[in-house]
Amino acid sequence: MNTLKATSKTCSLILKEWASNLELTCLEKSQLSGELKTLNRQINRLQNRHIRLTVFGKVGVGKSSLLNALIGEKCFATDIGHGCTRKTTGAIWKQKVNSLKTIELVDTPGIDEIAANSRDRLASRIALNSDLILFVLNSDITSIELNALNLLLKTDKPILLVLNRCDQWSQDEIHEIVRSIKYRLPISAKQLIIETVAASPRKANISPEGKVRRKECKPQIQSLKERLINLLEEEGSTLLTINALRQAEILYRSLKCGRLQRRKREAQGLIGKFAAIKASSVAVNPLLLFDFATGVALDTALIVQLSKLYGLELKGSSARKLLKKLSFHNGLIGGTQLGIQFILGSIQNLLLLTTPLTGGLSLAPAAPIAIAQAAVAVQTTKLTGKLAAAELLQNSYFPGPSPKSILSRLSKANPHLDKFLSYCDIIPREKTQHITALLP
Repeated sequence: MNTLKATSKTCSLILKEWASNLELTCLEKSQLSGELKTLNRQINRLQNRHIRLTVFGKVGVGKSSLLNALIGEKCFATDIGHGCTRKTTGAIWKQKVNSLKTIELVDTPGIDEIAANSRDRLASRIALNSDLILFVLNSDITSIELNALNLLLKTDKPILLVLNRCDQWSQDEIHEIVRSIKYRLPISAKQLIIETVAASPRKANISPEGKVRRKECKPQIQSLKERLINLLEEEGSTLLTINALRQAEILYRSLKCGRLQRRKREAQGLIGKFAAIKASSVAVNPLLLFDFATGVALDTALIVQLSKLYGLELKGSSARKLLKKLSFHNGLIGGTQLGIQFILGSIQNLLLLTTPLTGGLSLAPAAPIAIAQAAVAVQTTKLTGKLAAAELLQNSYFPGPSPKSILSRLSKANPHLDKFLSYCDIIPREKTQHITALLP
């Protein structure tokens, strides 16, 4: 446990230094102000060991009642008739957990009371600012709940499913509802734990006058409470560390995407310049081997210039991965180019040899051959430029450390963190269509 605390403290210090050393333009500071504020809040929560648990679900499922039951007092407004939470609110859970100083419980509006687009934004914002999510149901899961759950699952934040109002059913009925929920869950959520609770159970009493009154009884949440305490004790510091690094990576990727987007036109001009040089080289040179060597040299120079244009660096394993991918890519393209150029070059060389016999007339067909070779060179340069830009987005670094390198350093020092990362995708890959839109 002391190792986990030390890891969290080290991570907060490194991330603070990393964020302060980012060389951002005034435009980047303005465009990324939201991400910067969110990252600073997350770093401060990591430093202060302040974790956030957020409830999420439809209106009227008992989210506020569940939080009140955990806290042991009515901190969140409830309404028997209908949900009454209109905005995100929080309260401190005074439960003692050795690995943490503060546990904040956060209530949210019902997801079915807002429009679909707003609902998606709410889910993303909740996931971004939460370390653990309690997804509350009060019956079998609906399509609206499934859509919201899928959005939350994409954030890779830990989620506990909570089936509330279980005092209304028999044990057999509860088992059947749980079985139905598990059956309907997406594949990525099949491993989620479902806790059954009754946050605000009520028992019918008959008054002396013969009137039926429903009296509120003691909450039935002990199993969920114990699970939460154990989880926070064992993984609280780890969750805070992972989420801080994840938020830093979000900022990092937003910064890289912004630079690729803004400098897309300049990159296109740079690639066009190298394509023209390569086309001229292969068109005027009759030696195929020299053409290939010149092409490789120009492609390497293009990658270096693109790196400087974007202000991104490739180091160590990332550089080796890029070289391997480029080698494979160039092998496929180069094989095609080599075959075409071999045929065209052989014809061109044959024509050159027959020049004395034809009085120079055999040189005339060499022009279209040179044009074809130049066209191949232009296309291979463009493809190399796009591949290099994609790799710079995925695996490049700004000068100095990065969230990935910080994570690698911390995981080596803490085997528990390394084990946790084996099933936690902290740095998801960029979507293919998003990458394509950024490429020159």
